[in-house]
Amino acid sequence: MSTDYSSPSSPGPSRLKVTLPQLQEMAHRGDQIVMITAYDAPSARLADAAGVEIILVGDSAGTTALGGTSTVPVTMDEMLVYTRAAARGTARALVVADMPFGSYQVSEESAVVNAIRFVKEAGAEAVKLEGAGRTLTRISAIIDAGIPVMGHIGLTPQSATMLGGYKAQGRTAGAAKRLIDEAIALERSGCFSIVLEAIPEAVSQHITEAVKIPTIGIGAGRACSGQVLVWHDLLGLIPGPTPRFVKKYADIAGDISRALDAYVTDIRTRAFPTDQHTYGMPDAERLRMDEKIRK
Repeated sequence: MSTDYSSPSSPGPSRLKVTLPQLQEMAHRGDQIVMITAYDAPSARLADAAGVEIILVGDSAGTTALGGTSTVPVTMDEMLVYTRAAARGTARALVVADMPFGSYQVSEESAVVNAIRFVKEAGAEAVKLEGAGRTLTRISAIIDAGIPVMGHIGLTPQSATMLGGYKAQGRTAGAAKRLIDEAIALERSGCFSIVLEAIPEAVSQHITEAVKIPTIGIGAGRACSGQVLVWHDLLGLIPGPTPRFVKKYADIAGDISRALDAYVTDIRTRAFPTDQHTYGMPDAERLRMDEKIRK
């Protein structure tokens, strides 16, 4: 999409397609980048219209949409379906696909093949990989194939077991230094941005100052170049407690429950449907129908 549909004097975001250089410029100016995790066309369309810069199709779909207890079981085929749907609902934002566990760990070749699938089959414009270390060679291989890569360090859900569970990372001096070194390594490997998840604000500040690419925080404080939250979390779609870093902007689960209760009651009491919700039939045609049925 290359046409700007907004008038120069109109408020709100530009409708120009978000580009990687634009994200870099925003970070350099100190303008906050908005990213949201969404998994389908209606959600992506609403987020896109709101002016977010990046839509991440996260493997968190495994817990939020598929009802699992972790992101590990999510498959490539499932992620392709979610990414394709979100891409169809997006006109302006950059669509980033989360590469699921097993899609890039095996080899550089499999990492490139799966990243290409996200672009060719699902319409993604970039992919995201968790971790550093051995992941660095996979990132370089994918970038060499012409696909932009977003990094992800701190709490990396795909390896949560090795990290001791879903808890904040980098809370000691040694662990913080390792995260800073990993961020620098991710930048050198060619990542255009890095997600920092569940790390102390002081550490994310050092990382943001140490690299020249945008940092996107989730539970990483205010020093990052931008922020991301999961669609279901910020809208209150999932009842119950949420991580400390989540701010609920709505209680849609409550609204849905109240609506469903009213729906059930209306049907049980025959309050729905009414004449307003039914289709009529011309009297003459109804008489002809009755005659045909009697014959």
